[in-house]
Amino acid sequence: MKLALVVPGGVDRSGEYRVIPALLALLERLSAHHEVHVFALHQEPAPGAWDLLGARVHNIGRGATRLRAIRAILAEHRCAPFCLLQAFFSGACGLVAVSAAHLLGIPSAVHVAGGEPVRLPDIRYGGRLTWRGRLQERVVLSAANVLTAASGPQLELIARLGAAARRVPLGVDCVQAWPARAPVRRGADETARLLHVASLNRVKDQPTLLRALAQLAQGPQVFHVDIVGEDTLGGEIQRLAAGLGLTDRLTFHGFMTQRQLLPLMRAAHVLVVSSRHEAGPVAVVEAAAVGVPTVGTAVGHAAEWAPDAAIAVPVGDAQSLAAALRLVLIDEELRLRLARAAWIRAVWEDADYTAGCFEALYEELTARPPRATPMAAVRR
Repeated sequence: MKLALVVPGGVDRSGEYRVIPALLALLERLSAHHEVHVFALHQEPAPGAWDLLGARVHNIGRGATRLRAIRAILAEHRCAPFCLLQAFFSGACGLVAVSAAHLLGIPSAVHVAGGEPVRLPDIRYGGRLTWRGRLQERVVLSAANVLTAASGPQLELIARLGAAARRVPLGVDCVQAWPARAPVRRGADETARLLHVASLNRVKDQPTLLRALAQLAQGPQVFHVDIVGEDTLGGEIQRLAAGLGLTDRLTFHGFMTQRQLLPLMRAAHVLVVSSRHEAGPVAVVEAAAVGVPTVGTAVGHAAEWAPDAAIAVPVGDAQSLAAALRLVLIDEELRLRLARAAWIRAVWEDADYTAGCFEALYEELTARPPRATPMAAVRR
């Protein structure tokens, strides 16, 4: 079937930088069996097109982006009809997808992949922060034929807005990109390696992470923390770390590609999440695939997998986060039990599983009777 996917970006020509790895894994699998066209709203400033992993990427670029994206979808539909439209992320992507699908009389699916259903005014984060955003989300959630999300907590947020969504986790490639590895016992005298993978920004809440680490440092545990992610806060987190006396215990790596991150992830003993909101994150799944458990705030997969395959603590609670980390570093058997349970989940719900879920969804949607379209002329 011919599929149209609408994304904000994450499909760079390089396949390594400015990408969403889980999205690339899905594209590669869908393109093996279907004709896939990706409409990227903001990958590059200027319009353009390129091939990536078997899919055709249409970059829309700046200036009346949503309207031009809809026009680009209609134009490609005239060449050969699309079977359905899939948006990854709600918001602008979802609005483009449901609008174009309505004009074409074909089904639409929206994967609510980020902060679309939340509102955190103190850090100016969330799709529902403004009245325009709330209206947009209402339109998208009501107009899509099917909504999906990666984790139970995200489904609950969507339900609070009066919509029903299905759980479709975004799995990782456990063969090539993230070769699955069962958990490995930590040596008795080995320094504990903690890993934090997230852009330095408000919603990831690195101040809570650092305050937890400062409390952990007051005990006998010997540890080092690798922090991987683009700095969007101009050195603020590094200065806070210095003020808390953590400089010698931390390494800030900045952005890393997946190939660069893999050995660091495999060397870690615990992944630490401090976010105020997550739909996933995929880093939890990546860590689990190589035998590393997660200790973090009760968001996304950390909340969903706890208590068997992760430890989750209240959002913003540095003391509880420090206590949970201390427990896992002291009790190696507990760490291994968490790691094994998480590993089983990651291997079972891998990228192939994700692609299979979406393909089954597409078969279901396209089997339904077609809707009447107000623009029958677009097929001519």
